[in-house]
Amino acid sequence: MDRLMSMAVFVKAVDLGSFAAAADALALSGPMVGKHVRFLEERLGVRLITRTTRRQSLTEFGRAYYERCRVVLAEADAADALAADQLAEPRGKLRVTMPVHFGRRCVAPVLLAFARHNPALELDLSFNDRFTDLAEDDYDLAIRTGELEDKAGVIARRIARQHMIVCASPSYLEMHGEPRRIEELGGHQAIIYRRSGRIRPWLFPQTGHPPIAITPPNRLRLDDLDAIADAATTGMGLAWLPSWLVRERIQAGELVQVLPDQPAFLYDAYALWLQTPHLPRKVRLAVDALVDALPRLMT
Repeated sequence: MDRLMSMAVFVKAVDLGSFAAAADALALSGPMVGKHVRFLEERLGVRLITRTTRRQSLTEFGRAYYERCRVVLAEADAADALAADQLAEPRGKLRVTMPVHFGRRCVAPVLLAFARHNPALELDLSFNDRFTDLAEDDYDLAIRTGELEDKAGVIARRIARQHMIVCASPSYLEMHGEPRRIEELGGHQAIIYRRSGRIRPWLFPQTGHPPIAITPPNRLRLDDLDAIADAATTGMGLAWLPSWLVRERIQAGELVQVLPDQPAFLYDAYALWLQTPHLPRKVRLAVDALVDALPRLMT
């Protein structure tokens, strides 16, 4: 006999108070219910139920075994549900918060394509550069760039690496000259990104050592990456920006990459979600879609 089936029959007989009631509920014969219980007793070598012509009652061991059987059956049902979820179509609402520019230009197109292929899925996207509490704000996913805080109960997976490059307009380089080395950046005007009152230095990797951090002279400090690219295009100074953001401007000749032989600093992007025993299929597949598609957009 199947042990798990016998456990289920035993639990049903205890819950309903008689073999006859269990037989009716499970569409079995009364003798078959008795066979399942005897199978367990013979396998264990211990009596589970004391039966008389008028009543049945659990033995002391039978009570303890009944409680464990309920746990085992619940776990088996959960395992079956997990398998069903893996085969099911992603459905329901997927709430994602993400940085404004990286989200709009890179993340959102991937998620929209994901939703297009999964018509039972709803998307609720928020574009915001502030840090969001996943639990408090009820988001399934948060997309974040740069260094992450080590926060208990939150899982992070890297989904992309942005290539940070220095660029300037041809008119600026014609007037001020083109820097050939990192050390020459100090002799140029820069357009700097500042968020929450903090100026972000430009970072340049070096083998075997921490990256070189430089903050060139600047009189323009903006908290919008597109606005920085616009200012650089008009000749206001050098800019340190993700390559995906300025790719079209470089191809059109509006901007020129400076220090092209210098390795690009890789500015990581992550998907974050709350730690859970069972990650919903819609969340897992959305993260997989981002991991698969975003690297192709980063260069």
